[in-house]
Amino acid sequence: MGEELSAMKIRYYSTNRNLKGVPGISPYKGFVSFKRALLQGQAPDEGLFMPDRIPVLNPEDILSLRGRPYAEAALLVSWAFLKREISREALEAITADAYDFEVPLESAGGGKYIMRLDRGPTASFKDFAARMMARLMSHLRGRGKRLNVLVATSGDTGSAVGEAFKGVKGIGVRILYPRREVSGIQKKQLDTIGANVQAISIDGKFDDCQNLVKMAFADPDLGCLNLTSANSINFGRILPQIVYYVYAYAQLAGGPGGEIVFSVPSGNFGDALGCEYARRMGLPVRKLIMPTNENMEFPRFLETGRYEKVSPSVACISNAMNVGHPSNLARFFDLYGGTVDRTGTVHKMPDLEEMRRRIFSVMVTDDETRETIREVYRQYKILFEPHGAVGWKGLETWLERRGDFPLCVVLETAHPAKFPEEIVRILGLTPELPPSMQGIEQRTGSPVELPCDYGSFKDYLLEDLR
Repeated sequence: MGEELSAMKIRYYSTNRNLKGVPGISPYKGFVSFKRALLQGQAPDEGLFMPDRIPVLNPEDILSLRGRPYAEAALLVSWAFLKREISREALEAITADAYDFEVPLESAGGGKYIMRLDRGPTASFKDFAARMMARLMSHLRGRGKRLNVLVATSGDTGSAVGEAFKGVKGIGVRILYPRREVSGIQKKQLDTIGANVQAISIDGKFDDCQNLVKMAFADPDLGCLNLTSANSINFGRILPQIVYYVYAYAQLAGGPGGEIVFSVPSGNFGDALGCEYARRMGLPVRKLIMPTNENMEFPRFLETGRYEKVSPSVACISNAMNVGHPSNLARFFDLYGGTVDRTGTVHKMPDLEEMRRRIFSVMVTDDETRETIREVYRQYKILFEPHGAVGWKGLETWLERRGDFPLCVVLETAHPAKFPEEIVRILGLTPELPPSMQGIEQRTGSPVELPCDYGSFKDYLLEDLR
């Protein structure tokens, strides 16, 4: 039976498949291939695609990655999902090309490590998913077919996606960002990518940008535009984010069976979802810690059992996490037996006790974030930016309640140089620019400016992409 299962192609279903009587939504009951899930982005019923089974990795294969390049971990994880859809030779080339930069694991002593996901082309963890996704799309899109990628960003996603897709033949990219909620350097990165990539400045919040994108995907009038998504609503963004955890464990584990804790600063929940899938693939994750900023809908849900989205979302210094209703919460609910739609309406509760057993979440205020940056630098001479600081504070809070744990990893998701004003205010020092960000001030380009109105956005797409 096990061999029979392994020979089957993994298919993808919609998180909304079990909805009943919801106005405007006709549940999609079908299954699609990874290729279709990747190129379509979102299910026809506004749900998110999920794999119908999760492959399990051999523990020996995981541990064999110790000391090996990151690309080999990416090949191991992605091959488990894609072996029936892409040749191993093609996937090996894709992963080697996507991951040609270092991924340091920095020790802070006492079994605590910081995984630095800030060494890619745009100095953000978003590079990991975007680069692999762009190459998968290019490989699978079909000869002569043009795709139009829509992506909403609260900061780093857009520039990572834009740089990953820049110059890719047959694919155009439109990036929506909230006009007043990205840092100056993030805006510069977004506005100046150029080529086949256009930034769109929306007069609203990140949640507004995200909703505009979702509405466009669900609009039959735009079916002619071959729209697809590069946000974490696309499973093609989730799959590469499973790799971090497998790679980190392989490098740090003392041997078979040892458990690990990950603290993942959480906004739209795509990164944390990667850890959830890694655990279900066999990685011995003792606890997934998901600290949020002051958009505290998830920690409040775990505590009270009542889900209430934060609307409008709260503007915090960890701006990539300013999400009042995370898209990937629908996937978490589904994995734990529940259903929540894109509006934040819970249709079926997940197994809350099991979720609490596996996941810990806590809100971290801006004041706590600043204090964490200050204290970690004072104690360890390690420089965090706001998102990584939220991750560290989340781990500290869990350890205070539970006691020490032998192996813990915090994800640092962006380079401190992306937040120079905040670092100067907190520490009085200017972070050194990584090579990928040097010369950015000399780049030129400007966004399309639109109101927070779907009609205006739709008109723009029809005129610009036809």
